Amino acid sequence: MKKLLYIIMVVVGAMVVLSACTTPEPEVIEREVVVTQEVEVIKEVEVEVPVEVEVAAEGPMEIAVIVKTGNSSFWQNVQTGAFDAEAELQGTTPELSVTFLGAQSESNINEQISIVESAINRGVKAIVLAPSDVSALVPVVEKANEAGITVVVIDSALDAPDEDYVSFLATDNDAAGRACAQRLIEEVEAKTGSTSGKIAIMSYVAGVGSEVGRVGGFTDYIENNSDLEIVTTQYSNSDMPTALDQTTNVLAANPDLVGIFGANEPTAIGMARAISQAGLSGEIVAIGFDGNSVLQDFVRDGTLQAIAVQSSYNMGYLGVKTAYEAAIAGETVEHFVDTGFVIVDEGNIDSTEAQNVLY
Repeated sequence: MKKLLYIIMVVVGAMVVLSACTTPEPEVIEREVVVTQEVEVIKEVEVEVPVEVEVAAEGPMEIAVIVKTGNSSFWQNVQTGAFDAEAELQGTTPELSVTFLGAQSESNINEQISIVESAINRGVKAIVLAPSDVSALVPVVEKANEAGITVVVIDSALDAPDEDYVSFLATDNDAAGRACAQRLIEEVEAKTGSTSGKIAIMSYVAGVGSEVGRVGGFTDYIENNSDLEIVTTQYSNSDMPTALDQTTNVLAANPDLVGIFGANEPTAIGMARAISQAGLSGEIVAIGFDGNSVLQDFVRDGTLQAIAVQSSYNMGYLGVKTAYEAAIAGETVEHFVDTGFVIVDEGNIDSTEAQNVLY
């Protein structure tokens, strides 16, 4: 009996030991599978996050062209050049967009500043700016530079450090003003036999970079190369009706005026209309600036003896291309580009050279 009981106890013990050795193995395998799946999911999430951040950081592919105003043929021709450059560059960069904005008038400097700030806030790639004031736009251009936005200045100089903008594209306004003065002196001498007498300057917005250079060059040349007396300088704020009224008053107050200079498109148009209305076409030497169809007609009928015509198209076209090269293509660009001017008169108005810049 004792021997039988001993055998039974040995068998039961062996079964317990065997059960203890075999049962835990499937539980360990199941835990390993679960842990492996969790690790794989975490790795997938970690791979996706950097890709999303990189795409978001790319931002819009916009070049904002911001001019003094859209309310003249000159700036509309700048717009034509800018959009032609956009169409050309989209062949390489389809996502590129060019926007074009300007204030209601050239004298509304605060509005232009707000337009620039809006472009900065939406994170444009570059700004092509025709500043309405030589100093008032400096802080907002510095702000754009700090935000990593490339700035190209066109038409008018900006009193900012060179590092705040990559390029300046404009007419050499000092040279253009001097050329207008030289032509006026020649025309006065041809008509009166003298380089003396009274003249007037009909300007546009005081303090604008282009005005400072253009009228400054004109004044300096007159003073150093003739005995002509500048009796008044008027500012129309680039408003044609204002220029017309101002010129009418100047002509009435100075019946012995021998010459007059209209320093930009709307001012020159108002000046020429006042001369025509006063019956003085061909009687007084008149030199204008810019070259839309109205000014061309005044050249043809003899109201204006000549006009200095800038390449406004080139300012828009080359401005956008320069901004693209610097901001998107990563190329080094020229810091100053002279877009040129042509003195147009009745003798060359139909020439290829003149027709390339008239608009």
